[in-house]
Amino acid sequence: MVHTGSALLEHVPSPALLVDQAQVVFANGAARELLGAHIVGENVRIAIRDPKALAEVLAPAGVPIRIDGLSVPGSRWQLTCQRLDEDKRLVLLEDLSVRASVARAHSDFVANASHELRTPLAAILGYVETLEDPKAGGDEATRKRFLGIIRHEAQRMRSLVEDLMSLSRIEAVKHDAPTDPVDLVALAKEAVGEVRERGEVVLVSNADRAMVAGDRGQLAQVLRNLIDNALKYGKSDAPIRLSLETTPTGRVAITIQDKGEGISPEHLPRLTERFYRADTGRSRAVGGTGLGLAIVKHIVERHRGRFDVSSFPGQGTTASIILPLMAG
Repeated sequence: MVHTGSALLEHVPSPALLVDQAQVVFANGAARELLGAHIVGENVRIAIRDPKALAEVLAPAGVPIRIDGLSVPGSRWQLTCQRLDEDKRLVLLEDLSVRASVARAHSDFVANASHELRTPLAAILGYVETLEDPKAGGDEATRKRFLGIIRHEAQRMRSLVEDLMSLSRIEAVKHDAPTDPVDLVALAKEAVGEVRERGEVVLVSNADRAMVAGDRGQLAQVLRNLIDNALKYGKSDAPIRLSLETTPTGRVAITIQDKGEGISPEHLPRLTERFYRADTGRSRAVGGTGLGLAIVKHIVERHRGRFDVSSFPGQGTTASIILPLMAG
């Protein structure tokens, strides 16, 4: 029976143990990787050192229990023990860490989105109430100033809602690889032309065309977001450099470089997190929603590419994208 069970359990992706008279007689590959190959033939107390888990395994019957820190500190597992006969037990372990992490991320996202929306909404409502008071809002200069603030906060809310909707649409199709042919050189020229009145962007390319399989709208959004960031945080008197280079290995590398104040190293690993800002005050002042780089990351990953940001304080920031070129 153990031999038959072993053949079946070896293909189970989650850790599984067969225990006979408190001795581990079989552990599948996932269990050996988690607990160590030495557990086979050992007492179950050596394999699983959690007191609650041991009580569950050795008890006549029980219910699934959760174990914290079984693999690494902070991990969360669910142990289920099924009684096969008087002495034999089937022990199954399910990793809940990813599920818990996703739930936590979702909760944090909702909380952050709510906060980001409440802040401008509170400002709008406050200034509207002030304008409704004839004594406080009667002065024309005051009215204009308050209306300007209301407009700014409303535009900030609109940008945030648009980015939230964009992120939602991108995540809905993240597993569908785009297939339309897109010329990144032409797309880069369009993106540079769109911002000509806002600042100077110098386009440098080693190819006349760079064809990728992609979603043209999403790739245009990537270039717009990165150029927009470079214009916001770069020096006003220094041009942005957009470089596009095809490689002999069948890739295209895109870099967008500014000469701004740069970003401290401790912020770099978290820049693509939703709502993360290296400089909260400055980001909000220039109209940032905290979602731009998260959107870029999701789009690039959907296109089977790689996105990275490098920066040094006082030396500017470089955003880099590498995408596979279309065959042929």
